[in-house]
Order: sequence, then C-alpha cells, then structure tokens
Amino acid sequence: MASGAVANAPPAGGANDVSMEEPKKMTREDWRKKKELEEQRKLGNAPAEVDEEGKDINPHIPQYISSVPWYIDPSKRPTLKHQRPQPEKQKQYNSSGDWYKRGVQEHTVATRYRKGACENCGALTHKKKDCMERPRKVGAKYTGMNIAPDEHVQPQLMFDYDGKRDRWNGYNPEEHMKIVEEYSKVDLAKRTLKAQKLQEELASGKLEQVNSPRHQWGEEESHSQTERDHNSEDEDEDKYADDIDMPGQNFDSKRRITVRNLRIREDIAKYLRNLDPNSAYYDPKTRAMRENPYANTGKNPDEVGYAGDNFVRYTGDTISMAQTQLFAWEAYDKGSEVHLQADPTKLELLYKSFKVKKEDFKAQQKESILEKYGGQEHLDAPPAELLLAQTEDYVEYSRHGTVIKGQEKAIACSKYEEDVKINNHTCIWGSYWKEGRWGYKCCHSFVKFSYCTGEAGKEIANGEASLMEEQPEEEEHMTKPKTLMEIHQEKQKEKKKKKHKKSSNSDSEGEEKKKQEKLKKALNAEEARLLHIKEIMQLDERKRPYNSQHEAREPTEEEMEAYRMKRQRPDDPMASFLGQ
Repeated sequence: MASGAVANAPPAGGANDVSMEEPKKMTREDWRKKKELEEQRKLGNAPAEVDEEGKDINPHIPQYISSVPWYIDPSKRPTLKHQRPQPEKQKQYNSSGDWYKRGVQEHTVATRYRKGACENCGALTHKKKDCMERPRKVGAKYTGMNIAPDEHVQPQLMFDYDGKRDRWNGYNPEEHMKIVEEYSKVDLAKRTLKAQKLQEELASGKLEQVNSPRHQWGEEESHSQTERDHNSEDEDEDKYADDIDMPGQNFDSKRRITVRNLRIREDIAKYLRNLDPNSAYYDPKTRAMRENPYANTGKNPDEVGYAGDNFVRYTGDTISMAQTQLFAWEAYDKGSEVHLQADPTKLELLYKSFKVKKEDFKAQQKESILEKYGGQEHLDAPPAELLLAQTEDYVEYSRHGTVIKGQEKAIACSKYEEDVKINNHTCIWGSYWKEGRWGYKCCHSFVKFSYCTGEAGKEIANGEASLMEEQPEEEEHMTKPKTLMEIHQEKQKEKKKKKHKKSSNSDSEGEEKKKQEKLKKALNAEEARLLHIKEIMQLDERKRPYNSQHEAREPTEEEMEAYRMKRQRPDDPMASFLGQ
C-alpha cells in the first residue's frame, strides 16, 4: 500500500504542475452517488448546483457545456459564465443626454496666429477650404489680427435604437423660457398702461360720463375714444376667436361662412334608420336618401325625426317659396318686372294682393252661378261618409296587418258595456280563473251576480282547497272493493320486492369480500415488488438486467391503493417505524 501511495503521489513541483495535473478517476461508488444527485436535482428534490458567481445552474444543461475542461483549470467549478454576454464585446452607447455642442468657445480667444490654424480667419479647428467666414483680402495668417474663436470639437456620438429616434434630444428648454418671459413682460406692460389710463380717466371725470344714463340712451357719440379703451380688454380676449373651430363646424373668418366638417355625435346615420334592404335607397356618394325610410313601418311622417330628403324639400317655407317663384315668372311674362332675389318685398306684396283678388273672383263666380242656376241645398248637404256609410279612402294592408297604403281605420268599440262592477265587487266577472271555472278576483267567488265577500271569501275558498288536498288517496281506494285478482297481484309484488332486497344484500357482501381479497393480493405483490427493487439497486449497474425497472402495463385500482398504503414519505415522522 505504501509503495502504491508513493507511486501515485504527485511529482514535486510548483503550482503550475498541480494545476495541469489530470484529475483522478472516480470510483464506482462516487460515480453512482454523483448520478443519483443529478437525478435528484432534475426531479427538484435536491438544490441546484451553484456557480462561482452564486447563480443556480440548470440541472438539465449537459455536462460538456457547464463544466470547465481539466486541461484549462481543473480546480474550477462548473459555471455558465462563458455562455453569457461578455462585457468586453458589448458595444458602448452614449446616453440620451449627450449631444453635439453648438457655437464657439468664447472664453478662449487667441491674440496671434497659431501654426496649423486657418489661413483666412485664424481658427484652429478647421482649414482654409472648410472656412465658413467671408474670404478676407489679407488672411489672418499674414495680419495676425481679428483671430476668430475656435469652434467646439464635436464628439463622435454613438446612440442605440431609441437614441437615434429621440426627436427631443439636444433640445434646450431654456430657449423656450426666454419666449415665455418676453410675452410675460409685454403683458405686464399692457396692464400697467391700462391702469394708468384708468387712473387718468378717474381723475378727469370722463368715466362718470360714460356710465351716465344719457350715454346709455345713445345721446352721446357711440364710438367715443373712452369706450374703445374700455373695450380693449374684450378685443384682446376675442382676438383669436375667429380661428377657433367649434365642434362639428369650421368658421372661415375671411368669407364669413360656416362649413360642417364633422358629424355631431347625436345625429343618426340615414342608413341606420331602417335596416331593411328593401327600404329607401341610400346613395353613399352624395349621402342622400330621398325617400322616407319609415314608409313601410306605419309611422306618420310628421311624427318621425327624419322622413327623407324629399320630405324636407316639401315642408316649411319651401312650398311657399316655390309658389312665389312661379308667380314671379308668370308676372314677368305678363309685363311686370319683379324678381325674387332683387325685389323680395315688392314681390311678396304683389303675391298677397293677387291671392286676395283671386279668392274674391272665385267667390263672385260661385255666387253668380248659384243665382243663375240654383242648387244651394246640394252644397249644404252632409258629407257622403254620413249618407252612404262609405268613403273613397283606399287602404292597403300587408299580410302581417300593417298599413302599406292609405290610413288605418279606427278600431270599432264593443257593443257591450265594459268595466261595469256590480254588487260591491272591485273586479269584473272573468278576472279570476281556476280549475276550468271563471270568477271574481276580488273574492274568489265562482257564482255570477253574487255579492262580494272580500278577503273573507278568499280565506274560505283557500281553506276548502287545502282540505280537499289533505284527504289521502288511500281512502278513495278503500272505498272501492278490491277483486281477488288485484289482491293476488299485490302479494306477488311484495314477494318480488323481498327477494330483490335479499339478493342485493348478498351481492353487495360478495363484492366487498372480492375487493378485500384483491387488495390483499395487491399488497403482497407490492411488498414483493419493493423487495425486488431493493435487491436490484444493490447490484452493480453493469449486472443489472435490461428494463428491470420498466413495466408497460396500466396498474389496477387495487394496485394503486396498495402503492399508496406502502409508499413511504420522507417528511413522515413515523417513517422509520414502518418496517418494524
């Protein structure tokens, strides 16, 4: 043993010899323990391995990836550091606050020409061909005067994806603050100027004249200088009022017209008023629906909110406007020079006088005909609807009963009296129904023309119904005498029931016995299986039989129950006493 130990001892040398030494070969026991630990780590029963940085290593990662080769450094533990991004290979980007410098260096100004500077202006940061200054007649190289300051040397910035697309990078908010301060100063100056004018007016007494009742009634000049000064504040506030767009409108201040550019939220689209494809046609190009979308629904056009574009054209002042235009054309043909747009007032007066004269002419013509031929009694006769009980009104219905054309007739009333309550009843006859009989709802009485008994009648009726329900059905059967055949059949049924109960009890006992026997067999088989596994685990891996721990059969319920009963749990405090 001593000689073997001396032979296997490492040679004397430095640390480099020890570090480059090949690792010792593991014994079978150590190898088995290592494999068992790996299996436990994969199952989650053992903690994962930790690398040199204190991070967990996934147990499912292969060994050739996580372990360090022995010829590099055998003393190192398994690690995944070489799988992570290396910091020396990562690109370094500038931060979002970095930007190019603007302007020139004002604090450093040269007084004489420096070697290598621009020959034109004398700046050291560019050459003559890159100089942006006006070419001098004699350059700064030869005069040595008016040396331009040096520009900032621009850094080489390298941004990432977000930095390249940052539109506000390099923006200086102090520049905007200058504009804000300038406007605030102007506003303050305006206020002080208005305050001074107001003090001067109060001192001179002009402000009292403006507020006097004579000025309110318009006796003074309306466009006075003081009034314009007092309205200056309103002018400042309303200065940009023309540029503001109202919701749903666009106001053009130059042409003084209002244009609709958006649909108001409360408006309903024309094509959504009636979803029937056979209803009014909607033109998507002109956004027009000329017909009434509610034409076939039976609604009155005067009651709906929208009845088509044609309905709008023929309602309101549209018809009177068309009649006035027609009268203007006819009058122009007859020699009267009138125009609807040029002389609207003259045309309106002419049209009114024409209508009065026309009505008078019709009345005179009617009177002359009656005086000549007579027949006044026929004009004073009642209408034809009352004389003949029929009209010329045409009404067309659909198969569903809705009106297609014409106007629906009024529903005829019943010839019988309705809602007539007699004999102190609060409900009519027929308001209550039970078991095929009609009655009064107020007292649950089934007798017609009876006096109302109120809540007492309801209680009596409910009590009688409950008594009728409580009578057992067996009494009804007892009243009827049973035949010998019926008695015999009942006895046979009782015997069959008793036999069925006995057989079911015996079957259930037999099934329980069979289950217990199967469970005993499964327990014995489980004990034998555990012993067999224990023997196989004690064998060497190379002597272990092939597929010794694999079984392709589905376990039965008894085997699963036996496995649960024999299973040992590591967290069970009585696990050590199970084998005793």
